[in-house]
Amino acid sequence: MNIALIGYGKMGKEIEKIAIEKGHQIVLKITRENTDELTVENLKNADVAIEFSTPHTVVDNIKLCALAGTPVVVGTTAWYNQFEEVNNLIAEHNAALFYATNFSIGVNLFFKINEMAASLMKDFDFEVSMDEIHHTHKLDAPSGTAITTAERIMANYPAKNTWANKIVTDTTVDRDTKKNASELMIRSVRKDEVPGTHTVYYDSDVDTIEISHIAHSRKGFAKGAVSAAEWIIAKKGIFNMNDLLAFNK
Repeated sequence: MNIALIGYGKMGKEIEKIAIEKGHQIVLKITRENTDELTVENLKNADVAIEFSTPHTVVDNIKLCALAGTPVVVGTTAWYNQFEEVNNLIAEHNAALFYATNFSIGVNLFFKINEMAASLMKDFDFEVSMDEIHHTHKLDAPSGTAITTAERIMANYPAKNTWANKIVTDTTVDRDTKKNASELMIRSVRKDEVPGTHTVYYDSDVDTIEISHIAHSRKGFAKGAVSAAEWIIAKKGIFNMNDLLAFNK
């Protein structure tokens, strides 16, 4: 499989390593220094593109892939306010897009576990909140993974209908204070070289249940992105990790 890498930061380098180990080839590598090489013509040389760039460039990159007829796997987040536009574009060009806030298999199981936990606890007196900790280079807060977790919880926990975010240096902030009953609070911390930690708290007056996912490295995310790239070949439409993991069946 010939792969175009759009974005060649730490995640892009890890994806390259995994892809080569699996016998794939990188035929196009886009960095900040050679963005002029990101063209429809060059993308046509790839069987699939894997996109980990920035929220400011991702939608334009998806458009180029659609025009080239190259399926694209997108790990960049904070662009979903333009999802309708992208959806129309993919349909118009009969293209293929695979997007995820997090490609780790473990994280996607974490999403599913929290859906189940929220459904079990919705009728009991538990306050739900979340912490997310990431490296200082992460541009968005809260993380896309935290937002997805919150959305999955809220779909199964009617008392919470929106989420709120607070940037903190200590994740114990607000844990013991009264909160807006309809808000799911997400506390965000940025530390040097932290791949990612997400913890959901179900607090009552008498006990606390915690569900955590702790990433030990970027390898899990990279492996998932390469698996998505392998899976999307020859498909048309918009897909996510629920499709890859067959959660929608």
